[in-house]
Amino acid sequence: MARSQFQNLKNYLRPYWSDLAVGTIALLAANCLGTYIPWLIRSAVDDLNKISSGDIHTLMRYVWMIIGLSSLMWIIRMASRVWIFGIGRKIEYSLKQQIFEHLLKLPPSYFANNSAGETISIVTSDVENIRRLMGFALLSIINSVFVYCLTLPAMVAIDPMLTLLSVSVYPIMLLIVQRFSGQLRDEQLEVQEELSNVSSLLQEDLNGMALIKTYAQEENERGAFGKLNDRLLDANLRMARSRNILFPLLGGIASISFLVLIWFGGEKLANQPTTFKIGDLLTLIIYVERLIFPTAILGFVMVTYQRGLVSIGRIQGILDMPPAIVDRADAIALTKDQVTGKIEASDLTFTYDGASQPALNHVSFTIYPSETVAILGTVGSGKSTFASALMRLIEVPSDQIFIDGVDITKMRIADLREIISFVPQDSFLFSATMRDNIRYGKPQAYDHEVENFANQARIEQEILKFPKQYDTLVGERGITLSGGQRQRTALARALLVDTPILVLDDALSSVDNQTATGILGNLPRNKTVLFITHNLSAASTCDRIILMDAGKIVQAGTHAELLAESQLYQKLWNQHKLEVAIT
Repeated sequence: MARSQFQNLKNYLRPYWSDLAVGTIALLAANCLGTYIPWLIRSAVDDLNKISSGDIHTLMRYVWMIIGLSSLMWIIRMASRVWIFGIGRKIEYSLKQQIFEHLLKLPPSYFANNSAGETISIVTSDVENIRRLMGFALLSIINSVFVYCLTLPAMVAIDPMLTLLSVSVYPIMLLIVQRFSGQLRDEQLEVQEELSNVSSLLQEDLNGMALIKTYAQEENERGAFGKLNDRLLDANLRMARSRNILFPLLGGIASISFLVLIWFGGEKLANQPTTFKIGDLLTLIIYVERLIFPTAILGFVMVTYQRGLVSIGRIQGILDMPPAIVDRADAIALTKDQVTGKIEASDLTFTYDGASQPALNHVSFTIYPSETVAILGTVGSGKSTFASALMRLIEVPSDQIFIDGVDITKMRIADLREIISFVPQDSFLFSATMRDNIRYGKPQAYDHEVENFANQARIEQEILKFPKQYDTLVGERGITLSGGQRQRTALARALLVDTPILVLDDALSSVDNQTATGILGNLPRNKTVLFITHNLSAASTCDRIILMDAGKIVQAGTHAELLAESQLYQKLWNQHKLEVAIT
């Protein structure tokens, strides 16, 4: 696991090796200066006796050299931070883009099985953890390596024994860091999971706020959110407690180096004033101080690293999930201008994962160009499954569905979806204006086109009554509109893109019978229309009706033919007439 995650880190870094190289060289230069400046201070302290003879120029030369080198070191260090921190920002941008593009390729089943809150948490907080790991933590690790590799030899050159004594406590710090490593990783994973739970509930409640108020469930939702929030708080407090024990402990142990150095260094200064001078002791103290911060910051780096490992696993959980449906290597390109709209199903069979019975069971039929065909059947009869299969939202075997004689599994997915307009029952609208929602599939459409297709979908008269008409915001998921208004807006959007095939999957279920019949009769006659519905009034006006039950085609024909030949259709039609009479 750790090896694969390390490989992922290398993959994240690969496009930015040049930035890392430049930043690393700058950091090396800054640390070389940082190591040389205390050595310069040592020389200045040892030459202080020249001030008594009036030679202040020597001291001022040291002062200006130290100021100049410190300023140069500051500039170089800032540049190194910009380069290396910039890598973290670029990786954050790249990962967000990569995750979003990958999400667009995943099948609807992924989003049905994974909460939106968890996905949003991964795209935001987990990617941010990677940014910190590849920015702050990466810079800290490189800086610590340079500090140790440059400072320790300089200290040894001054006094090997004092150097050994002053850094003797550092292995204890590393052991403590190792001791807390696994604990902090587990606590961080728990925090991420609890944060995802809170995000999921918050999103669900925001989307279902009208329902919550309708059933007066504010108190229950407040309690549910409070429980999840308490669990998140407890997880954060446990992690904070571990961090608050670790970091002061590391700092305290690191400070012991000062005490050791002052104790033994002071004794050596008193006993060997000719071979060990004040400048030597002062320089060693400065060097030890340079070591304390990189050592103490190992705790922060460790936490960032553990967070990053957890986040890498969650991010790769999305990125490693292969799209269920992809183009074949020899996929056929087909433009909508080449398509007449003929649809064929040949012995079509499909079974959902885990199901014991097929949703479609040896289904065969042909729908001819410009024909309007209704598909009727009870719930679970396979109507919507066929619509999903036609759009390749689910994958079916080869040589079972054809458009103009071309197997849809051999077509490019983008081309397939450009020749079919699909309007589902649950019509999704964006939090935008009515105009922008209608022209979503064709953003460059002119206003008169938007208005024309809104009229065909029988929604224009209602739009004109809105406060800002076509510029009225519909709210998130179209919450300000009724179900029928959302469906007709979605229909106008589908009509605007002008595809040769139009699939309406119970897309007029919230529209009254008269309006639905009028809409169907007003559709362009040059389209092949597949009308999946429970609305028998509208279905009776179609060219043909396909009657399905338990995944099979029971019978097909015109309204008159089915009334004369099909007992099931007769039963459905009589029920429909009774419902109309009652209402």
